[in-house]
Amino acid sequence: MVLSKDELVGLLTHEVNVLRHLITKIDGDAVNFRPTEKQRSSIELVRYLVLQGPVLTQAIKAGSFDGPAWGAAQAEVDAMDLAGLDAKLAAQPAWFAEHVGAMTDDELRGVIQLFGPPGTRGLHFVSLVLANYAAYRTQLFCYLKLCGRTELTTSNLWRGMDAPAKA
Repeated sequence: MVLSKDELVGLLTHEVNVLRHLITKIDGDAVNFRPTEKQRSSIELVRYLVLQGPVLTQAIKAGSFDGPAWGAAQAEVDAMDLAGLDAKLAAQPAWFAEHVGAMTDDELRGVIQLFGPPGTRGLHFVSLVLANYAAYRTQLFCYLKLCGRTELTTSNLWRGMDAPAKA
């Protein structure tokens, strides 16, 4: 695998931390903001991001997608407000360290087919889990900008922190 397990866990942890930072920027009307009627709202995006990492990790480990597990996880996060979602996210870095860290290099190189063509588990972690985090947190960031959070910068989006104050 191109990434070590520690690097993969580190990237997943970073994604969770960026998302937790962006959650702190959601206020007032931004919680239920949706650019168009058929798009997810801000809180719906956060709910998706909270569940996708662990559920897709379990699917990658098993080599198959478990629809009922996704449905149960979706029902759990649908009942949460932002504080509950943030608390759930707070536990995810340790969860990733345990579950991804327990996988062997041979397991990560093992070929599975979830959605689309077959690929290694490592490829699925990058193309599904990490890509989902980057894509959907960028969408959340754009929602926040549309809600008037003009002070947010690429530092908020990519580093999970406010930009340093200008001297």
